[in-house]
Amino acid sequence: MLRFDFSFMFEPNVKGGITEEEFEECKPLVAKAVDAVVKSRPGFVKVILDRSHMDAIEDINQWVLSFNNLVVIGIGGSSLGAVALVNALTPPDWNYLSKQERKGYLRIFFLENVDPDQTAAVLDEIDPRETLFAVISKSGSTAECLAHYQIVRGLLQIRGLKPSNHIVFITDPKKGFLRKIASEEKILALEIPPDLGGRFSVLSPVGLLPASAIGVDVKALIDGARDAYVKCSDLKVEANPAAMIALCHYLHKKKGRTITVMMPYSNRLYSLADWFRQLWAESLGKKYSLSGEVVNEGLTPVKALGVVDQHSQLQLYMEGPDDKTITFIEVEKFDRDVLIPSIHTEEEISYLGGKKLADLLKSELIGTERSLAANGRPSMRVIFPTINAYDIGQFFMYYEFATALMGQLLNINPYDQPGVELGKQITYSLMGRKNYEHIQFPEPVKRVVID
Repeated sequence: MLRFDFSFMFEPNVKGGITEEEFEECKPLVAKAVDAVVKSRPGFVKVILDRSHMDAIEDINQWVLSFNNLVVIGIGGSSLGAVALVNALTPPDWNYLSKQERKGYLRIFFLENVDPDQTAAVLDEIDPRETLFAVISKSGSTAECLAHYQIVRGLLQIRGLKPSNHIVFITDPKKGFLRKIASEEKILALEIPPDLGGRFSVLSPVGLLPASAIGVDVKALIDGARDAYVKCSDLKVEANPAAMIALCHYLHKKKGRTITVMMPYSNRLYSLADWFRQLWAESLGKKYSLSGEVVNEGLTPVKALGVVDQHSQLQLYMEGPDDKTITFIEVEKFDRDVLIPSIHTEEEISYLGGKKLADLLKSELIGTERSLAANGRPSMRVIFPTINAYDIGQFFMYYEFATALMGQLLNINPYDQPGVELGKQITYSLMGRKNYEHIQFPEPVKRVVID
């Protein structure tokens, strides 16, 4: 079960932290926000309580496992959660293992960015005859997704393979291009609930299908999220991790700390920070308040990797602008550990001999945390006893709920993303999509270019 340590968010542990008076004053506001989110029953809550999504995955499990490869075609919320699940819950060399070593589960690849080098490399690696392609787009109109879909479909046709035998759609239950094609061509299509935004969809078929394909205990994943939701519903703020996350970031934002750094001390959990970045940025970065005022709200998420980024970013965090809070992600017990042998006797190296890498990693985390605190820079810890599906499910729910709470506290809508629409429309216009010819976009009046 996940644990949270908020000690270094508060005075007197860190100068300039949250005072007891500020905490007590904010508690009723946060409790009211918790009550509002619970009563609104958002899509990310409903999806974990709806058994039908797990049933749909179980129904096709035998068919999925008949393949050797799964290629996930999606971008943003259609892939980041699945990437985080795969990286956390499989070993780094997963795709290099034999199917026997993988216990019959699939190698997994992602087509996200429309980088032609990356796309070609993935397609070179897989045999289409042994591959299932999961095409994920809630709207069914995501340009990057549809481009990759047509590429892999063309590849299947060249090889004389029937698309419906190798493709599964994950999309809106009733509308959109992918749903239309699924109906016309009898291609299997799983549902993304209409009230579930992409960045909140990891515990729907968007994440459950890739997870099940690599052997993740999907039931444990959902159980973790459900148990976390029970805690998220607690109106006693001190007993509610999501409420504490929101309260701490809200009060530090009022102190001018508008940048949120998530820093896992685990390579396997690094992709959780990518998932969090989209959740936090797209949900909280809003021009308008719920009352229509221009507020330009938001907190900027940044990812860092301990200990790598102690050697690249820490100097800024320590002595630069005091505009950040740091969230460390700690793993107490790794699946494996490596002993550092005692080889040299010189003082500057001998102290490492006989220790384990996990000991060094933990010491580095504590050293970074305490040095930041000594310099008046606040931080918190998310503590994984081990890396497992249950705790990953908890993590997703706590941060989804905390994001919804931040929306309440900031008086903005955390579920829409109007700021990305113009960029999509300009892309459609440049690519010649019908009915987008009229889209106007600025060209530079004065060009400043260096060759």
